[in-house]
Amino acid sequence: MSFATSLPLLTNLALLLGLSLFFGLAFEEFQAQQGRTQPGGVRTFPLLALAGAMLYLLDATHLIPVSVGVLVLGAWLYAYYRSAVAERDAEGVPNVGLTVPVCNLLAYLLGPITLTQPHWVAVGLTVTAVLLLTGRERLHTMARQLELPEIVTAGKFLILTGIILPLLPNEPITPLTRVTPYQAWLALVAVCTLSYGSYLLQRYWTSNRSAFVTAILGGLYSSTATTVVLARRASTGEIPLARAQVGIALATAVMYLRILAMIAVFNWSLAASLTPSLLALSLLGFAFAGLHGWCAGRPAAQTSVRVEPSNPLELSAAALFAVLFVAISIASTWAADHFGAAGLYVIAAIVGVTDIDPFVLSIAQGGASSLTGADAAVAVLTATASNNLLKAAYTVGFTGQRRGLPVVGTLVLLSGAAVLFGFLLTRH
Repeated sequence: MSFATSLPLLTNLALLLGLSLFFGLAFEEFQAQQGRTQPGGVRTFPLLALAGAMLYLLDATHLIPVSVGVLVLGAWLYAYYRSAVAERDAEGVPNVGLTVPVCNLLAYLLGPITLTQPHWVAVGLTVTAVLLLTGRERLHTMARQLELPEIVTAGKFLILTGIILPLLPNEPITPLTRVTPYQAWLALVAVCTLSYGSYLLQRYWTSNRSAFVTAILGGLYSSTATTVVLARRASTGEIPLARAQVGIALATAVMYLRILAMIAVFNWSLAASLTPSLLALSLLGFAFAGLHGWCAGRPAAQTSVRVEPSNPLELSAAALFAVLFVAISIASTWAADHFGAAGLYVIAAIVGVTDIDPFVLSIAQGGASSLTGADAAVAVLTATASNNLLKAAYTVGFTGQRRGLPVVGTLVLLSGAAVLFGFLLTRH
């Protein structure tokens, strides 16, 4: 065997030795912190990994030697585990953990994995094992804080993404719309992913954070819902009106970034044409939020404006979103085919007073492909303008016309700016 042909093997063995040493060091340090001495460590893991690699090389076709090695190691680990279970800690709890046997078995299998799989697989597997091993206390703390409904929520997310989505057809099922069931559900997954991330951050991260950070996360979740909650709490005196106005402006500013991110996932060209307008509107929103904050001055005490989000992954809500998505897609296609751009703008203004996500994603996925990209961009801006007017109406309804005038003026100005940007797009 020449040096050129043996170089890949030498590289794999060097990588294997480095990864097994890293794994062994982490294992030994973890056991030292626990005040215990367990089989495995900085010498054992490299030896196990090299043994697994050599046994694999002896018969890489039928894998008989490496399989026998697994059986021998498994028998030894079984004998160790039986004796370990009989041990009791200071509180009389039996030692039934599987961490030690699993780590030893993983160190052995690291040999064949490094020789047969891409390097990123072996590196990723080792790093993941080390993180899981050394993150024991944090993981257990998180498990104690996590409530059972949140586990169910995560399961719903997996159902939406891993079971339903792959089973849906990717061809239109009706001539009324060009959007396929797969695209409709993919849009749902995109919205749920963004909302679910914001939901988790609000629930488990922002309890002691700045009120304005909470308002920003509320904008990622739903700027309309955030506006309603803040306006209602300001009307009851639960939070100062000035703080609510800043939070509403922040949530609205983040809304534009949220829309841009969702569109970019499905339609890069539409996102590119909307980027200047949406970024400008977002900057205006942040500027207005800063102006409201400057006018309000420093609060006497930290006031919480925490917005308790609802579960964004309720299957009934998911089904409703999918139905709305298809219905709005059909309405947009019909309006664009029969009335052109003007019909699409009317639909955009109407859906703006409800939930604009189905409309925006429908446009991004070609729901009005008979029109130009500029017309689609104007329709998105029209929907945001209409939605801001809805939020202004909510604010007036809860806080009163005079008290809510500053933030209402902000929302109306942002609506007017969106219409202006849309007009400028039609002139190009």
